[in-house]
Amino acid sequence: MQLNVMNSPFSQEQTENLNVLLPTLTEAQRNWLGGYLAAIQVTESIPNGETATNGIAVAAPPAVQIASREVTVLYGSETGTGQRLAEEAIGKLEGKNLKVKIAALDDFKTKDLKKVEDLLIISATHGEGEPPDNAISFYEFLHSRKAPKLTDVRFSVLSLGDQSYEFFCQTGKDFDKRLEELGGERLYPRVDCDLDFDEPAEEWIEGVLGVLNEAQESESSLAVQEAAGTILEERQVYTRTNPYMAEILDNLNLSGRGSNKENRHLELSLEGSNLVFEPGDSLGILPQNNPELVDQLIKEMKWNPDETVQVNKQGEIRSLREALLSNFEITRLTKPLLEQAAVLFDNEALHVLVQPGQEEARKVYIDGRDLLDLVKDYPPKSIAPSEFIQILRKIPARLYSIASSYKANPDEVQLTIGTVRYHAHGRDRAGVCTEQIAERIEPGELMPVYVHPNPNFKFPFDTETPVIMIGPGTGVAPYRSYLEELEEEDIKVKTWLFFGDQHFETDFLYQTEWQNWLNEGVLTKMDVAFSRDTAEKVYVQHRMLEKSKEVYQWLNEGAHVYVCGDEKHMATDVHATLTAILEQEGGFSHEEAEAYLGEMRKQKRYQRDVY
Repeated sequence: MQLNVMNSPFSQEQTENLNVLLPTLTEAQRNWLGGYLAAIQVTESIPNGETATNGIAVAAPPAVQIASREVTVLYGSETGTGQRLAEEAIGKLEGKNLKVKIAALDDFKTKDLKKVEDLLIISATHGEGEPPDNAISFYEFLHSRKAPKLTDVRFSVLSLGDQSYEFFCQTGKDFDKRLEELGGERLYPRVDCDLDFDEPAEEWIEGVLGVLNEAQESESSLAVQEAAGTILEERQVYTRTNPYMAEILDNLNLSGRGSNKENRHLELSLEGSNLVFEPGDSLGILPQNNPELVDQLIKEMKWNPDETVQVNKQGEIRSLREALLSNFEITRLTKPLLEQAAVLFDNEALHVLVQPGQEEARKVYIDGRDLLDLVKDYPPKSIAPSEFIQILRKIPARLYSIASSYKANPDEVQLTIGTVRYHAHGRDRAGVCTEQIAERIEPGELMPVYVHPNPNFKFPFDTETPVIMIGPGTGVAPYRSYLEELEEEDIKVKTWLFFGDQHFETDFLYQTEWQNWLNEGVLTKMDVAFSRDTAEKVYVQHRMLEKSKEVYQWLNEGAHVYVCGDEKHMATDVHATLTAILEQEGGFSHEEAEAYLGEMRKQKRYQRDVY
């Protein structure tokens, strides 16, 4: 239900603006707004210490006592999760009337580190234990000889990671260790979060707040927040923990007959959801496991599929089969899972595999295997399902770059998804979500979704900033969103797209749309590379080198560079190519070229969405 001008004190225009804004606010933003409005109420008090309410002078609320120590919240985020958690933490800290400030790690002036009082760091880990792009410069400074002594600093670290990677939460661990080495006092223990981060992150901030032990929100602030909450309750807000059930409008195979790939175009209805997004944002999908794999696992363990189990701390009960379908990850093995299974299974061979010195053997075993492999290769003794699921982590959401413009299509969202299929260890296997979409989802069915904003992959909409977009395969999705929005808003920007895939005839995704945008001037230039159409494989980085002089000219004009797609190969090769172009065309040394790209990254001119 929307706010109605007939029963509110707002004008028609104000009501319309509120109905657009309010559903988009996060909890942290609502808290901040409540505190802000309360502060206005205090500062607008009349000279004699009274405030005017409906023309009647009443006693002004007592002055809020501001804590003497300031809390600095810094975040390192690749996809935006760290930033969102930092903003939520800020909202709760401000709700306790604390002095706070927030910044990305690469925006924070390192010379101010010695002035910090209470420091909270929220950081993801990228790749093989590396800091995310917007944390690199701070990470290097902190681990250098230039880092100051932090004897008067209290700190706590929230680490974000994925247990399926060997160096789980390594960046957060490094920050935590280094801050202690520099003399900082740990005000609350570090918390390491897996992909299901909501509960541990909430526990961390509540723990930090408990230690800080500052004053509660003023009554006036609470009253304003409650009033704002009353308005917001009229509009449902969908999030990662409360996803929207979106109807599938269309599910098409974009790849031509004979292609080695299966790239799908998925359209979902967002009508009535109040969900909004920008080019560069992602859509999170909460998938289901393959029913055949679930049934095989239950059969192997000789369980009753209808037996009920508790699936979360809130006490929700589901049948075992439904829990394994929708709640728990069963397709990936991790080191922590093997260690817990070794204890639960009481299998001697598995005990050996998790011992120190078996790192390489364990890594080889984990690669490409799932839970069914584990229970077959290391048969456990009789285990109750309720015990077994305790060692499983929740099935993580899958994030896909949005391939459509909200302004052009406000009631729907479109995705470009590559189906993952492979054969390993004697069985055919597939990606959990991509297989579900390719084989088990039809138009008219529903999928749970939410919008995942990505503040680290945002496009310029001014006419003076050229844009270079590099996106092989499905990595082209966010550029389709951007160009569609430029067309909708009738904004003319110099744009250059580098696209690549295997074959021109079968894998040229959205070929007609690119051609139309070229003809209309929405897209200024496009270079393509089809690696399997020539004797020598040609990739997007080769096309960039062929146009090195022009690429360098665009960089000199202030171009923003975007890279989306595979991290291990494509993104690494593109980075090396940009370095080579700077060396070749600009006369930079290798170190100078790297520094130039580093500065571009700090200025948000070089952004990557890689996976």
